[in-house]
Parts: sequence; structure tokens; C-alpha cells
Amino acid sequence: MNAEAMYAETIMDHYRHPHHYGALPVANAHAHDVNTSCGDEIGIQMEIKDGRIADIRFNGKGCAISQAATSLLTDFVIGKPLDEAARLQKDDVLELLGIELSPMRLKCALLGFKVFKLAAYGYLGSGEYND
Repeated sequence: MNAEAMYAETIMDHYRHPHHYGALPVANAHAHDVNTSCGDEIGIQMEIKDGRIADIRFNGKGCAISQAATSLLTDFVIGKPLDEAARLQKDDVLELLGIELSPMRLKCALLGFKVFKLAAYGYLGSGEYND
């Protein structure tokens, strides 16, 4: 199996069985957005404790790329210090996916990342975060 096929299989697995999907009962950071060009929708809720992402959940609907990318992202950031995770770049998320994407699919792949950044920066800017 070539690398692209292996990554495609991983994407479909995360789409069918997303990690960290659902509502988070105790969230002190959250955001939501919609990709108006295709209708993909993502909401992210995080529980931040002692500056770390203690728990994270997402919900929404959309294509396999948007849902899988968000699932992979939640796996990657859980347990990390929020200020460190907030410095992730779009290339870090695209590397998690491991496949080449068209410009239109980039919007799908980065929707969860955008929502994560909105939630992270919203929390960091709220005054609740103490270094």
C-alpha cells in the first residue's frame, strides 16, 4: 500500500469514527464556524486546566476531509499547553492529513483548525489564562 492510500484510509477511519466527537459538559473555551462555500460546519469546545487542554470535543457536519482533519487535530492537541497548541500553523495540520489537497479542499481541511484557533485565542484573550 502506498503512502497516499494509507493516509486516505486513515482519513476515512477518522471520518467514520471521529475521535473526541460530541459535546463537552464542562467547557471554558469554545468556537464555531461554517465554510460557506460548501456548508461544512465545526464547533469546538475545550476544557482548559492549569494552562493545558485537559479535554477537547468537536461537533458538526461536513465532508470527510473537514471531519477527519478536526479529529486528527483534537488527537494532536489534547494534553498540550494551550499557548503551545495555539502556535500551530496550517502546515502542521496539513501534515497530519498527509495528502495533497486542491485549493477548495484546503478550506475543508483547515476549518477545524480555524475554529480551534478562535477558541484558543478567545480563551487566551479572556483574562482567564494566567502564565
